[in-house]
Amino acid sequence: MELSNLRPAEGSKHSDNFRRGRGHGSGNGKTAGKGHKGQKARSGAPRPGFEGGQMPLYRRIPKRGFKNINSKDIVGINLSVLEVFDNGATVDVEALIERGIVKNPRDGVKILGNGEFTKKLTVKANAFSASAKEKIESLGGTAEVM
Repeated sequence: MELSNLRPAEGSKHSDNFRRGRGHGSGNGKTAGKGHKGQKARSGAPRPGFEGGQMPLYRRIPKRGFKNINSKDIVGINLSVLEVFDNGATVDVEALIERGIVKNPRDGVKILGNGEFTKKLTVKANAFSASAKEKIESLGGTAEVM
């Protein structure tokens, strides 16, 4: 058994597309599955997360800072790491993943200019720092932005 083939037990899950409140014969008539009286039987019953007047969990937990949903998570790689490639090779994101340099490229890969670099490579990445681009091109390689 694996997580990908877990399923609820047969008959334990009900479809949510049946019609409520259509008479006794339907099996879900009269109170339409809401029981008798009480707050939860009324229309306008408390919203999700309401805890009966107690300070709700989402207000008790401290909040701090701001998370920009549009920010990009870019992986930075130093030039010294690219020394593992042969002279004249083409280095792109797939090649970096293959060599185990990058595990998850997330929103992109940026080549940074730190470290010694002695190879002539064609490097294809999402972004380059100015020093990295200069070092690559000074050795006769090319820095291509994908």
